[in-house]
Amino acid sequence: MISIGTTTAPTTPPPPADTLFSRGLAGASVGAVALVSLLAFEAMAVAAAMPAIAGALDGVALYALAFGGMLASSVLGMVLAGRSCDRHGAWRATVAGLVIFTAGLLLAGFAPGMGWVVAGRVVQGLGSGMLGVALYVGMGQLVPAALHPRLFALLAAAWVVPGLVGPALAALLVEHLGWRAVFLVVAAAVPLAALLLLPAFARVPAPAAHASAQPAARVGWALLAAVGALLLHGASQTGAGWWLPASLVLGLVGAGTAARRLLPRGSLSAAPGLSAVIALRGLLAAAFATAEVFVPLYLTREQGFSLTQAGLALSAGAVMWSCGSALQARIQQPRQRRRGLQAGFLAVTAGLGALLVQMLLGHSPWLLLAGWTVAGFGIGLSFPMLSVLTLSLSAPAEQGHNASALQLGDALGCSALLAVAGALFGLAGSTGRWGFVLVMGLSMSVAFAGALLARRAFARAD
Repeated sequence: MISIGTTTAPTTPPPPADTLFSRGLAGASVGAVALVSLLAFEAMAVAAAMPAIAGALDGVALYALAFGGMLASSVLGMVLAGRSCDRHGAWRATVAGLVIFTAGLLLAGFAPGMGWVVAGRVVQGLGSGMLGVALYVGMGQLVPAALHPRLFALLAAAWVVPGLVGPALAALLVEHLGWRAVFLVVAAAVPLAALLLLPAFARVPAPAAHASAQPAARVGWALLAAVGALLLHGASQTGAGWWLPASLVLGLVGAGTAARRLLPRGSLSAAPGLSAVIALRGLLAAAFATAEVFVPLYLTREQGFSLTQAGLALSAGAVMWSCGSALQARIQQPRQRRRGLQAGFLAVTAGLGALLVQMLLGHSPWLLLAGWTVAGFGIGLSFPMLSVLTLSLSAPAEQGHNASALQLGDALGCSALLAVAGALFGLAGSTGRWGFVLVMGLSMSVAFAGALLARRAFARAD
């Protein structure tokens, strides 16, 4: 992604690569899998352990904020990494992201209370936002376009092992070493991922100079977006009183205004082409992530599942995500990919609908588990397709900017929907299933809206 030892591009092109593990790509591919696996384990393990963390620290009221705060701060990290990647390549952004992410893990791991856990998650978000964009851009530059579908299938497959063992390992760590070990184990593994990935990125020549029209202003808008998202979460925590409408209005104005400045024109209305891709990724990520946050809490509080059993439900969804991603890599024709994208959204909608029925009617928990596997397959089918489309619609000098916008849309969408979900959950009361019913109905509706708009992503891509 960025060149450290070389300052000029090679005069002759490297031999064409026919696989992701061909000469010149193997090191980067292994390193990328290692980093994604680490991030995946952190996401799966923390999601599985958070009910225990919130219970131990009497912090159920801050449950949604522990996830939404991380997503809100990731907005700033994405913009900073996008600028850095377009100017210098991905090496610098990757190094900074790894350092900041580790600092957040340590802060959460040694937190004396739930508020400090949330603070640590906010710092993590800044680092993970940088890492997501840097990895996306760096691998996009290293890997030939013809291999991009396989690349994103490989990165999705990197979730398989963490998806299988992450929740169960998190439960074991909580049981035998305490919940702090979930964060500290991940922090200890960061240097290994860095050693595998950074050398490959360091050998990539920096891109041609590409000056942003308003770089300082873009960072300012990203900061406003993060603050606005946090205010939305603040509104969901305040309950009744004058601060509730004030926080809600300020959050909506701040996040909405910043989103209009940061995302490609037409993204908020899902205009055909790249704008629709950005919007669809935001809808898809928000629907799935919001449901994923509340599934383990529902299973442990309302269905009597142990932490390990609830984690296995998350594992099933992660494995099916990888299966869906592997299938999309085999779909080549634009017409088939268009149908596959919409089918993925519909599968997420149907899967979340099954969860809603189980929560509403109290049927067997197996219906919930079946629905979650269907939803996982659906997002695995659709999510990488949108990643591939973003690269295909971006000039090389704009890949950092557009990758930043894509993941920024994910973060803003997820954070905003989590804020709404947290507010609904709080209004429904701290006991009973109705809060979960409202949250799942909200997530399903957002996924269905994406299914209705899915065809717009390909309107200018053929």
